[in-house]
Amino acid sequence: MSDSYNDVVQSYGRCLRDKGFIDRFYQILMSRDSEIRAAFSGTDFGRQRRALRRGISTALMFAAGNDFVREGVDAMAEVHSRRGRAPVEPRLYALWLDSLVDAIAETESRFNPQLEQRWREAMSVVIRYFSERYN
Repeated sequence: MSDSYNDVVQSYGRCLRDKGFIDRFYQILMSRDSEIRAAFSGTDFGRQRRALRRGISTALMFAAGNDFVREGVDAMAEVHSRRGRAPVEPRLYALWLDSLVDAIAETESRFNPQLEQRWREAMSVVIRYFSERYN
């Protein structure tokens, strides 16, 4: 039986109660690397925030083994592949994940080392999947 990641899903719900959570994530992410900042120039952040909210939810379901989200994950992997409209080199996912964890740590009242590990574990499932499909 696969892990449902219910603890991470609940944590994500608590994070989303803070309306500034997604914006804070992007502030942290873009402060990490000029290449990342450049990739987001001209981005419609209203649309981007909605996409990220859905994307994290989908990633958590995918990590839990829910096959019904595979089509959406495949589409996201294609968007972020070398051929996609928003390519993300696999090496940048570590910065993405660190930024997400930092934003969670600032927002999540129940954040602790165990929950951080669970977030990293869950997000690593989709990061590996995207990385394998980059080329």
